[in-house]
Amino acid sequence: MPFLKKLKEFYLLIFTVFIYLFHLPFAVAKSAAGLKWLPDSTGEKTVHSDMSKPEDAINEYSIYDSLRLQWTHLSRQAFEYAKKGFLKLKEQGSILNDSILTIIDFSQPSSQKRLYVLDLKNFKLLINTFVAHGKNSGREWAGSFSNTPRSYKSSLGFFVTGNIYEGKKGYSLRLQGVEPGFNDKAYKRAIVVHGAGYVSQDFINTQGFIGRSEGCPAVPVQEAEPLIDQIKEGSCLFIYSPDSYYLRHSSVLN
Repeated sequence: MPFLKKLKEFYLLIFTVFIYLFHLPFAVAKSAAGLKWLPDSTGEKTVHSDMSKPEDAINEYSIYDSLRLQWTHLSRQAFEYAKKGFLKLKEQGSILNDSILTIIDFSQPSSQKRLYVLDLKNFKLLINTFVAHGKNSGREWAGSFSNTPRSYKSSLGFFVTGNIYEGKKGYSLRLQGVEPGFNDKAYKRAIVVHGAGYVSQDFINTQGFIGRSEGCPAVPVQEAEPLIDQIKEGSCLFIYSPDSYYLRHSSVLN
């Protein structure tokens, strides 16, 4: 019957329009960014990128904003300098692991978790924990830096992580400084990542800041091994401070 046929065509048209409108937001979201929010093991949402190259992701999108790193107190300036140096070292072929970027932000006091391990390929903050500075770099805040042996001060700048060894400080990771005048004596000074009992919340509760090292970026004992395994063998590590002399003369940033 003509009436039933027209009614059937009308309902088919309505159904087609409904299906189109239902799928439209998903199509737009997929084409707009190539990113998807997925829950991680803790139930929190984490940004995952479909991009195969970390330099594409780090240039195209703001990892800092996507991961809400401002909420973790990471300085945006520290992140931007770290990003710039990472891309330069990767272009030079200086780093082997181009997925991992570690940032130590000495613009924060040691009572805050100022070490960050970022997975650039998957847009994840893997680790955020405490880290010590050298005993002669300052008490709660690190403000004085050196490349000199036995100075007991931290060094600024870009490092490439080396191999693991078991030493007097336990499970440790060697660091190779790549900036002449700022940290290129790090290997000779035995500046390494290692665990230390004085890097803990208990020390903060007692004295207001964590203990200090002989210049090494020491981390909590219980986190040392998984952290070292995550960043070992050729990844980029950047130690930042808003130190005007370093920022003007860094061979990587300038």
